[in-house]
Amino acid sequence: MLTITEAAANQVKAMMEEEEGAAYLRVGVQGGGCSGLSYGMGFDTEKHEDDTLIEVEGLNVLVDNESASMIKGTTIDFKENMMGGGFTIDNPNAIANCGCGSSFRTATNAGTPEDC
Repeated sequence: MLTITEAAANQVKAMMEEEEGAAYLRVGVQGGGCSGLSYGMGFDTEKHEDDTLIEVEGLNVLVDNESASMIKGTTIDFKENMMGGGFTIDNPNAIANCGCGSSFRTATNAGTPEDC
């Protein structure tokens, strides 16, 4: 369902060590952004009824059932350069992305675009 590179997993693990009580990495999609859908990543302490739990690179990852089809096949990476570092998301389901790369839309879900 979801690929997390070793570099991204190592970064998430380091961040989780600093986050008290973080048991899961939650990855999902919500409406918004220039293109209609925005990615979300954060830590959670509990699994909900509508979540799928997957283990990726030693991480317990939660994906809500509504987001699952929109991020199927997605790769999350972490890249560093002279300006710092950040997570990158490569989603094969995205048919359009905004210029800043933080929002997208799929062929089956246009989301709720906002003015940029």
